[in-house]
Amino acid sequence: MNLQWGKRGDNLYIYLSGELDEHSVTEVRECADALIDENAGLSRAVFNLAGLRFMDSTGIGFLIGRYKRLKKYGMGMYLENPEQSADKILSLSGLYSLMPKIEE
Repeated sequence: MNLQWGKRGDNLYIYLSGELDEHSVTEVRECADALIDENAGLSRAVFNLAGLRFMDSTGIGFLIGRYKRLKKYGMGMYLENPEQSADKILSLSGLYSLMPKIEE
């Protein structure tokens, strides 16, 4: 699992690639939480999922946890370019009602 990030304007971009599962989530969670805390003044965070090859229920939990943390700071959360299998899981789970999907 790899996490990269950047800022553009008032947005924090977090790029996830690899597999988001129980074996990788702890390190990714710590890194994402630190980024969110350090950038709490921004208006929204965009999680780019284009490079995510696999995500299980642990990944859903990861996204919900980051949504709650961002909400605490008044920041919106968006999901960008999910890979087809992740898109299906996110659609079925109803997460797009909390974190809208955007496409480049």
